Amino acid sequence: MNVENNVTIPYSALSNEKIEEVRASVESKVLRVAIYCRLSEEDRNKENEEDDSRSIQNQKLMLTEYAIRQGWEIEGVYSDDDYAGADRNRPNFNKILKLAERREIDIILCKSQSRFTRELELVEKYINGLFIEWNIRFIGLVDNADTDVKGNKKSRQINGLVNEWYLEDLSENIKSVKKNQREKGSYTGGLPLYGYTKDPNQKGHLIIDPVAAEVVREVFSLYNQGMGKTAIARELNNRGIPNPTQYKVQNSITYKTPKNKLGTLWKYSAIADMLQNEMYIGNMVQGKYGSISYKSHKNKPKPKEQWDIVIGTHEAIIDKDLWNSVQSKISENFKPFVGGKVGVFAKKCKCQYCGYTLKTSKSHDDRYLRCPTRQVDKSNCKGSFISQKVLERTVLKELNLLIDKYLNIDQLEENIIFNQFRNEREKLQKEISQYQANIQKKSKAIRDSYIDKINEIISQEQFIEFNKSFQKEKENLEKLLKEKEKKLLDLNNEQETLKSKRQILEKYINVTELSREMVDNLIDYIEVGQKDPETKKKTIIIHWKI
Repeated sequence: MNVENNVTIPYSALSNEKIEEVRASVESKVLRVAIYCRLSEEDRNKENEEDDSRSIQNQKLMLTEYAIRQGWEIEGVYSDDDYAGADRNRPNFNKILKLAERREIDIILCKSQSRFTRELELVEKYINGLFIEWNIRFIGLVDNADTDVKGNKKSRQINGLVNEWYLEDLSENIKSVKKNQREKGSYTGGLPLYGYTKDPNQKGHLIIDPVAAEVVREVFSLYNQGMGKTAIARELNNRGIPNPTQYKVQNSITYKTPKNKLGTLWKYSAIADMLQNEMYIGNMVQGKYGSISYKSHKNKPKPKEQWDIVIGTHEAIIDKDLWNSVQSKISENFKPFVGGKVGVFAKKCKCQYCGYTLKTSKSHDDRYLRCPTRQVDKSNCKGSFISQKVLERTVLKELNLLIDKYLNIDQLEENIIFNQFRNEREKLQKEISQYQANIQKKSKAIRDSYIDKINEIISQEQFIEFNKSFQKEKENLEKLLKEKEKKLLDLNNEQETLKSKRQILEKYINVTELSREMVDNLIDYIEVGQKDPETKKKTIIIHWKI
């Protein structure tokens, strides 16, 4: 078989001259190559975003020269800087995958397979799978990974497995080393906290940044004098004082600029976080978040008792007296309403447009929820605004609809559901009892065969054979028993969950007024937007917990 213009033609249908013509056409085709380079995070030596590192330059030079020597047409040179080999969100990595899928290239050329990916799953999916299906040749130059070389697949798979182990081991080693450093009070983060800078003479030690520290002192002082957090943010914005992110950009501490103007503003949340950060009194606080896995950049918060806190590791910006005074005022502000009650919707409502938590304000005898971003800078958010009374009426109405949905189920249907639970439970309990009885029989058989061996009723060889058989049967029965016990546990949990939801909602039948307890138990958060231009109704989206 041969191919001309993507049409399969049997050799028998072609003359010798035509066969030679087709062969010459195929052989003369100029192959298109996409060169891919990657600089891992630990190798970077850049001073700013535009500068290519020496490692990337060397990769590009080596691969470009190789492609030219082969007579290939270079479709493009792509590089991802500061990305790990397990990161699936590399922009140029994904761009090359698209080129390959659309058949716009013939070859992907890398320094090594690990520069393309360190994940065995992606090696199998693309290099050993889809690339071959798409007729794309993959070459890792220095480790001889080449999909055109017969018998090379095992080598590529071994490389992928070794790289996978490398990632896992590297992740654990880094975690262990950093944990040890944090416990000793050494700073292990990237960019230091606003107000501090890294000590050039002592690794892991922080020293005061005098310019930023002065702003920190002013924030604490203004709050201690009675100014609110939003008012402090507005004051700093009005005076043109750059927020922590913008300050670092202006002083070349980082080159990652905010995506929009909203990211350059001081906000309520930034002031709130600053006022409660112990690092400003000289304590090192780290390890607030832990990674989900070595393959993911996502982090999850850790409980405070698992944080790494070391007292007195660096010079304090805020003295203890001012700190204690501020913490006392913050504590008092946890009860903003008369009588010491926390607001019904406190920390539960978010602006639909910028995502920030709505703050409470009072006008005459009514309370309102407002977007804090809108208050700080009107040009950066459309803003959310709603009367607490209107929101309460809406939530009560939606709650009653939810109760109707869960509780007004036809009794016959409910009986059917719980009869199914009961029948399945009885079946599982019967099977579990049978497995337990059979396991006891096998245990007895093992003991009896041992006694028979002692009494020389059976030989040593017979005992070993019997014992091996009984033991294997017993292990299988124990495995099946665990599976049935897990199914029974899952079934009980499922029924308890259903009962729990009903019991929670039954507590709130015919309620006419919302309480903080109800909102905490039933609602995750509420999104508030502006009025719909057609319905003229306020946009309210309730995210229920149940």
